[in-house]
Amino acid sequence: MLTAATNDFHRTDLLDKMAHDPAPFDLIVIGGGATGLGIALDAVCRGYRTLLVEQADFAKGTSSRSTKLVHGGVRYLAQGDVKLVREASIERGLLHRNAPHLVKDQTFIVPVYSTWEKLKYTIGLKIYDWIAGRLRLGPSVFISRKDVLEKIPGIRPEGLKGGVLYHDGQFDDARLAINLMQSIQDNGGHIINYMKVTGLLKDETGFVAGVKVTDTETDTHYTFRSKTVINATGVFVDDILRMDEPGHAASICVSQGVHLVFDKKFFPSSHALMIPRTSDGRVLFAVPWHDKVVVGTTDTPVAEASLEPVALEKEIRFILDTAAAYFIEKPQRSDVLSVFAGQRPLAAPQKANQKTKEISRSHKIVVSPSNLFTILGGKWTTYRKMGEDMIDRIEKEMNWAHKPATTANLHIHGYVAKADWSDPFYFYGSDAIPLKESINGSAGQWLSESLRIHPAQVRWAVEHEMARTVEDVLARRTRALLLDAKESVRIAPAVASIMATTLGQDKAWELQQIEQYQQLVETYILEKLPVHI
Repeated sequence: MLTAATNDFHRTDLLDKMAHDPAPFDLIVIGGGATGLGIALDAVCRGYRTLLVEQADFAKGTSSRSTKLVHGGVRYLAQGDVKLVREASIERGLLHRNAPHLVKDQTFIVPVYSTWEKLKYTIGLKIYDWIAGRLRLGPSVFISRKDVLEKIPGIRPEGLKGGVLYHDGQFDDARLAINLMQSIQDNGGHIINYMKVTGLLKDETGFVAGVKVTDTETDTHYTFRSKTVINATGVFVDDILRMDEPGHAASICVSQGVHLVFDKKFFPSSHALMIPRTSDGRVLFAVPWHDKVVVGTTDTPVAEASLEPVALEKEIRFILDTAAAYFIEKPQRSDVLSVFAGQRPLAAPQKANQKTKEISRSHKIVVSPSNLFTILGGKWTTYRKMGEDMIDRIEKEMNWAHKPATTANLHIHGYVAKADWSDPFYFYGSDAIPLKESINGSAGQWLSESLRIHPAQVRWAVEHEMARTVEDVLARRTRALLLDAKESVRIAPAVASIMATTLGQDKAWELQQIEQYQQLVETYILEKLPVHI
């Protein structure tokens, strides 16, 4: 369990203690998404004194906006990237073993409409099984037309020949990020959100020796020294690289992925649907998630990185049109419960006119002449391996004695041997026990019956999960914003009131939080979303 050190009353004390401690950290990690969290956890588990700082909230950006899949990558197999598929399949198996309260075996069905498709997908997915080896989640099999219609009653029946059923992993991305944050603390690491890096410190020889940061809540400035600094900022890596070397050329390109969320009536199945080839050559998924269905994604190049990207009209239309081609009940714009966009940091194209969907999702580590360590690319599924590779590289470059990695067998905070997926609090894992005790001992009513959100969850998020804003609670501690944006904005005032009391904030803070959240939600509700071409 976490100590009270994570709540508001100890945040300032923790920062002051670190600021006045003359001993440098071994490592400072910039970035609190999947990559940075994986690196920091690997480091603390090897015994390194580690600090992670995040400019906003943990998984605020890309890492909370995925398709909710821990997968080997069927699409990467089609591209011939067997090495990445193998690596991702192994990591999928490890994560399923180490965080069974967040990762489950999800069956997928690929509908087949021709004999050629039957042959191609059956063989391809058998190869997918073989690559995963003993860490596969289950065998792929061809199933009849009748079985497909029984398992996916919403699928278009015209021309259907059957389908291929295979297994992959499904997870809750933001909740995994929160549990990784807690795991870092459980193992003695320091980790703080809403701390923006404004500059790099360098020693007399020009090597990076720490960071300058600003607490964005109080506008207080701090200087933290370290032996190494790691740039794990995803789509913002070039911002940090230019702090190190002004004028540094772009090292990544940014690709945007959009998802639409619908009521499960449009896809009334416990199985997920994989559409292997869409009009733009991508794979599209319809995945059951928290009693809703998530449909996506797109792969659209964008010129600039954004902490809060907005879906483009062409992306929304593409998903609606593709879903309509496969679903019996065709979803309309008015049926979308939430639309969310994320951005992928892809290593800069190696060939002229290379499309973003063709760029490898493998990660790449770059070491600057100043010894700034930067990681590019990657994907959620391989976050642990990315962390291990980075710390191995640091030990080699810095001539440190090698300490073996231990995260392959590390149970993530909240671990339970077997999760009850019918329990609305399953994603809290072992923390569900004290949380439910708090709920049972509370006189408060549900804030949202449909999303099963209770006042005790808001207090828990503040006191144990480092939630600082209404958005933190509704977007990432619970998943209200992504599951039903309108319902989330309805309960935002009540959430703000509970947080203000728990954090000791005044009415002005409460009203400001409500206003900021209402503005944010407008980009998640289609009828309020301005048309971005």
